[in-house]
Amino acid sequence: MDVSPWLRPEAATSPGRLFCHVYGRGKGQAQMIPGWPYSVIAALEPGRASWTTVLDAVRLRPEDDETEVTAGQVRDVVGRLIAAGHWRDGDPAILVVFDAGYDVTRLAWLLADLPVELPGRLRADRVMQLPVPPRRPGVMGRPRKHGGELALADPATWPDPQVTTSTATSRYGMATACAWDRVHPRLTHRAAWLDHEGDLPVIEGTLIRLQAGRLPGDRDPKPVWLWSSRTGAAPHEVDRLWQAFLRRFDLEHTFRLFKQVLGWTAPKIRGPAAADRWTWLIIAAYTQLRLARPLAADIRLPWQRPCAPGRLTPARVRRDFRNIHATVPCTAGAPKPGKPGPGRPPGSKNRRPATRHDVGKTTKRVLTLTARRERAG
Repeated sequence: MDVSPWLRPEAATSPGRLFCHVYGRGKGQAQMIPGWPYSVIAALEPGRASWTTVLDAVRLRPEDDETEVTAGQVRDVVGRLIAAGHWRDGDPAILVVFDAGYDVTRLAWLLADLPVELPGRLRADRVMQLPVPPRRPGVMGRPRKHGGELALADPATWPDPQVTTSTATSRYGMATACAWDRVHPRLTHRAAWLDHEGDLPVIEGTLIRLQAGRLPGDRDPKPVWLWSSRTGAAPHEVDRLWQAFLRRFDLEHTFRLFKQVLGWTAPKIRGPAAADRWTWLIIAAYTQLRLARPLAADIRLPWQRPCAPGRLTPARVRRDFRNIHATVPCTAGAPKPGKPGPGRPPGSKNRRPATRHDVGKTTKRVLTLTARRERAG
C-alpha cells in the first residue's frame, strides 16, 4: 500500500487539493506541492517482477484522517478477498506492507480483528519501548506498562536480539536481520490518540533491523528499521517480513507506468470527481495490459535486451497492444461524429469566474489539548 500524488500546483480553482510530499532530484530537495494524493492497494506477484494487481484506489480529501481512511480501505479489500475465497481459515495472515509515512502501530490497533499482518518501515530517529520485565516478588504499587527505551539511533540502548539471521543475496551482499520481540511505542493523548477514551493501549510487535552488505552507489549503506504487528516471529518469519518489504517497491514501477506511459496525470481536470473516474479508467486499462501478457510479442527498442518468454514488462506489453487490439472483436458501437461547442466568443470577458479553493487540511478539533486539560482540571 502506498500513496501517489496527482500534482496540480497551478489549479487554484480545483477543490480538494492537499500538500503532497515530492522528492527532488538532489539530496534534501524534497518539496510540498499541491495536488490530489491517491491511496492505492495492490497485490504483488511471487518472484521479482514489475507487475502488480491494483485492487483499490481512494483519493485522500482535506477533511480525512489518513489512518482511518487507510484502515477502512484495507478492511474493504480484505473483506472482498475473503468473500471471493482467496483466504480461508487456517491460511497464513495477509501481509499488508507500508512505508514510513503510515502510522503502522495505529493501523494494527484499528485492524486487530482482521487476519492481517502489518509490517512497515520506521524512521531512524524513533524511540521504542521494550517489554516489561517479570515483576519481582514482594514489589508493591501499580504494574509498569513499559520497559526500557530502545532508541533506534543509539546502539547503547539495544539489548541482545531474540532472532538474528543472515541471508546471502545476489545484489545486496550479506543481509543481516536482527529482531526484538514485543517492542511497542509509548502512546500519549496527542494527535491521533487525542480522542481515545480510557487508558491508551500497548501495541506490541516485532522490531527488525535490516543491514545490507552493500547497496548500488552507496559505500556505507544505512540500516532499515521495520516494525511488524506480529509477535513471537520465528527466524524464517523474520526473513519473510523484510523480504516482503523489499518487494513493496514493485508498486513504484506501477505508478511510473501510470504517469509516464498511460497518461494518468496528463489531463488538466478541474473537478476531483472527474479525476476519480479517470483514475479508475487508467486502472482498467492497466488490467487489460496485465490480461494481455500471454498474447504480446517482445517489441523492444534497439538498446534493450530481449526478454524471456513470460517475463515481458508492462511497457513492452503496451508497445505491442496495438497488434493485440486488431485481433479483438469490437464490442462497442462506432463513434458518432460531432462538432465542438461554440465556447465563449473571442474577446468577451469571463463574467462567471470559477471559485478558488485553498490548499491543505480543513479539519479542526472541537477542543485543543490545552483546553481539554483546563476543562479536566
